[in-house]
Amino acid sequence: HVNAAKQRRDPNSMLNWTERIVRMRKEVPEVGWGDFKVIATRNRAILIVRYDWRNNSVLFVHNFAEKPLEISFNVGLPDDAGNLLVNLLTEDHSRADDAGRHKLLIEAYGYRWYRVGGLDYLLKRSDIDTDEPRRAR
Repeated sequence: HVNAAKQRRDPNSMLNWTERIVRMRKEVPEVGWGDFKVIATRNRAILIVRYDWRNNSVLFVHNFAEKPLEISFNVGLPDDAGNLLVNLLTEDHSRADDAGRHKLLIEAYGYRWYRVGGLDYLLKRSDIDTDEPRRAR
């Protein structure tokens, strides 16, 4: 029997984790609206999926093995677009090496959700912003 009130007060409870992960998923429109590409790896226990939408990308990495795995992969975007991966859930970000490859250690049954290229998309001006002065109404 699970006490929901107790779970709600515990920041590390399964209930709070589920609420955080659902909220984060809602903040990632690339998954629902974008195209996806499975990134090839040498290990069948690893699934890497990149979602692209409106010149933005997210990358999800999942380890389905019962042991930690070290992986190396290229994001698969042109130029240096995939050199920075900003973790959406923790401060564990990743920078590619000189060959453009990311090296990660993923715990057993672990996962990482990354924004590809960082958070610069938040700083871009919206389509409705202009350099023209605003008119009084």
